Amino acid sequence: MKTLVVFFSAEGTTAKVAKKLAEIKSADLFEIVPEQPYSEADLRWINPLARCNKEKLGKKDVPVAGKVQNFTKYDNVYIGFPIWYGSAPNVVNTFCKAYDWSGKKVYAFATSGGSGIGKTAEKLRPYLSGVETVEAKLVHSAEEV
Repeated sequence: MKTLVVFFSAEGTTAKVAKKLAEIKSADLFEIVPEQPYSEADLRWINPLARCNKEKLGKKDVPVAGKVQNFTKYDNVYIGFPIWYGSAPNVVNTFCKAYDWSGKKVYAFATSGGSGIGKTAEKLRPYLSGVETVEAKLVHSAEEV
């Protein structure tokens, strides 16, 4: 069974968790990067006009730079991201829509400074066409992997 860890990290926390998980699972690693990188101001969620808020509330697709090569070879995929408004950031959803998830098991791991995991798995499922299973877990640091 071949495993892939994909992640989007806004401030580095999710990246640390993803790298540790990939090491433990002997998995390939892919970073989800928006075509237009986020600035510090774009991520300032307390500002209602910040890019992250406009994207989330406007349900906008966020174009992703790069693609996973030979995605079909993976059986298990771990998807990591910080929780934004109780779910994955739109860039993660856009990434997920670009692939066929048939027969794959997906394990989402979300990082958060204060939010719970909520219905993260259920909210991610519509973007994972054909997925076999989706599970989600909240982690606060790489030490929890």
